[in-house]
Amino acid sequence: MNETAGLRFRRQQRAQIITDELPEHVHKGSGTYSGRVFQVTLLSVGGFLLLPLLVVVLILESPIQPEVFMLKEPPLMSGCWEANLKLRHAQRLFEDLIVGPESIANIGDVLFSGTADGRIVKLIGRRIHTVTRLGKLPCGSTEDEITCGRPLGIRVGPNGTLFVADAYLGVFEVNPTTGESTQLVAGGQVVAGRKLMFINDLAVTQDGKKVYFTSSSSRWQRRDYLHLIMEATADGRVLEYDTESRELSVVMENLRFPNGIQLLSDEESVLVAETTMARIRRIHVAGLNKGGMDTFMDNLPGFPDNIRPSSSGGYWVAMSAVRPNPGFSMLDFLSQRPWIKKLLFKLFSQEMMMKFVPRYSLVAELHDGGLCSRSFHDPSGQVAAYISEVHEHDGSLYLGSFRSPYVAKLDLRNI
Repeated sequence: MNETAGLRFRRQQRAQIITDELPEHVHKGSGTYSGRVFQVTLLSVGGFLLLPLLVVVLILESPIQPEVFMLKEPPLMSGCWEANLKLRHAQRLFEDLIVGPESIANIGDVLFSGTADGRIVKLIGRRIHTVTRLGKLPCGSTEDEITCGRPLGIRVGPNGTLFVADAYLGVFEVNPTTGESTQLVAGGQVVAGRKLMFINDLAVTQDGKKVYFTSSSSRWQRRDYLHLIMEATADGRVLEYDTESRELSVVMENLRFPNGIQLLSDEESVLVAETTMARIRRIHVAGLNKGGMDTFMDNLPGFPDNIRPSSSGGYWVAMSAVRPNPGFSMLDFLSQRPWIKKLLFKLFSQEMMMKFVPRYSLVAELHDGGLCSRSFHDPSGQVAAYISEVHEHDGSLYLGSFRSPYVAKLDLRNI
């Protein structure tokens, strides 16, 4: 017998011995039975756990009715938009002493802001003084906002008074010394068939005769801002209030989440951040083109909030969420898939949904013609998170936030 035949014979013997081994055969049979029991148990438990989820998906209604809309492919994060860490050079001021300083204005070296607990405050040195409250106590939670108020946009008028846009209570003029306030526009009222549910930002002419403000939605309140973003309904408006005649009129409507507003130097048009569409619109409020609208800058790499002037003649735009390219933008992805939005809001609260949004802070200086001259980034919101506004004063940028417990200050000489 040669070596090959011997090898074949040994293989046959080994196979025969394994096949005839009765104990192993019995063990396999018992293992199969245990596996079936395990599978049945697993499926039963899984079905028991998934049943409530199925009920939620099929029976409960979603709080939002999102629309399909189209966003362009985000611009590449290169050139002016190239990522950097410049915002991490910022210094946090009044940390844990102030919450949600959405907008910032200054009279001399004194800064003013509105806070999440309904106050108008002035910041002098390292101290915080309460100027006034526009609403009623209790304050401090989203449930209290309706009666407490939530001051957002703030500006200094020609007479040294403060003009304040409160999301719920309306538009006010406030004496920064005495705290006396006058309501100019009542929040929640019906104007041209729609309610002022979410007053956001405002701009005042140099003579103080006209106040322009954004009404972000006639359906959603500020505390439901993520519902508004996800639903993407075009029910936002820009309105004009005449301080002499006290007339209130609609300047532009059918906008998707109009947010920050800024008068141009000729005061014939305003820039408006249309947050959901990642663009800035120019709306003509006076002159030959009154009533018209065009696009100041389209397809931003982030979702714009407030717009404020820069010392170089441009405009600072704050963005608290970006559309990374290269990368993945959840809001871009969901814009074409309203059924996923509905499902998400059946399963998760707004606070839980916010955890899915990457914290990326972006500040850009833009100029007429839609040109970006420079941008400052904090890719993970490590130092400056949830920024809502950039206010330039005395060589520094003061960064407001709609939810962070501080004001961030960036000295432009250090970057």
